[in-house]
Amino acid sequence: MSAYFDRQETRSPSSRELALYRNLRAILGIARHRAPALRAQLRGVELAKLSNAAALAAVPVMRKSDLTRLQKETRPFGGLAATRPAGLKRMLVSPGPIYEPEGQAKDWWGASRALYAAGLRKGDVVLNCFSYHLTPGGHIMESGAHALSCAVIPAGVGNTEQQLEAIQYLAPSGYCGTPDFLKILLDKARDAKIDASSIKRALVSGAALPASLRAELEKAGVAVAQCYATADLGVIAYESQSTEGMIVNEGCLVEIVKPGTDDPVPEGEVGEVVVTRLNADYPLLRFGTGDLSAVLPGQSPCGRTNMRIRGWLGRADQTTKVKGMFVHPSQVAEIASRHPELGRVRLVVWREKEQDVMVLRAESKSQCNAAPIADTLQSITKLRGSVEIVAAGSLPNDGKVIADERPVG
Repeated sequence: MSAYFDRQETRSPSSRELALYRNLRAILGIARHRAPALRAQLRGVELAKLSNAAALAAVPVMRKSDLTRLQKETRPFGGLAATRPAGLKRMLVSPGPIYEPEGQAKDWWGASRALYAAGLRKGDVVLNCFSYHLTPGGHIMESGAHALSCAVIPAGVGNTEQQLEAIQYLAPSGYCGTPDFLKILLDKARDAKIDASSIKRALVSGAALPASLRAELEKAGVAVAQCYATADLGVIAYESQSTEGMIVNEGCLVEIVKPGTDDPVPEGEVGEVVVTRLNADYPLLRFGTGDLSAVLPGQSPCGRTNMRIRGWLGRADQTTKVKGMFVHPSQVAEIASRHPELGRVRLVVWREKEQDVMVLRAESKSQCNAAPIADTLQSITKLRGSVEIVAAGSLPNDGKVIADERPVG
């Protein structure tokens, strides 16, 4: 049996790019006439020239706050869905609230590749411990498992004793859910002397998977892989058995941008994950996830040729309040853009003598005058702060542009 879901996973990067942008133009060509918010996002963009990453970067990023506003203005999906509600399979709700459509297509959320890379195959029985109540999580994984011809136990979250009974009786070979809940199930099964050894493979998401937890689960006999998915976009990237980064899902175009801006960062630089999903029902275009990651160089040792990212590295929205006023990452980015002699910048906030204090630490390859930068800081944020010029490369590459170091509580 093939190590790959299909030939798309091992095609050359150039042929993938050609095919993805051709499909994107075709989808947007139809969808923009049905989705007014998408049409507005594409204003001034020539679809015929939308053929590479540089052209895509000219389209403004849409973020979660935009989606919330649009959905309040235009029900139910903010003028971004190209399929009418009556033509959908499900309409779902995530905290916010944010409303998400699910179309009729097989494996609509793109989970089957991630499940396949985790080792699940036709005939496996999958215990699905993602929530089925209103939110998409359970449906994302179930549709992918069904696309692989796996049977699914729709366990959802909680009801541990009942789930242990199901594990003992139905002997699932696979698990989907958070890594933490898998550990809870295995620990309770051990304590209750219930045989849970049928579970051999797991695809986990929704929570961090530290190396110590992965090792503990694998010691219990479960081979664990993780995927990166959101309720808006489905599965964006997934681990293969090499576990060296996450491979971007076919059907997604992923960019990493400087937090607070629409601008892509160089390979390896931490920034916000922006995803364009090639989906005819709900073609989200340059959607800012609010999550931080970075592109890994080269291809995966497993042989899959798509872009790899480092996985989830935190949240990009670092908005904070200083002396009662909000300071946003976009303002910090604007300060840097007005002073091209600067490299990476970071606004650090802390308390001193019961007062909020902030300093802008800015990298520069040469000596520069901090005074005009401090003036720009005050002009943009309406707050006084000091500026420290530091050596190029000395600030951490973690995507943070605002570091709030004030004590909590």
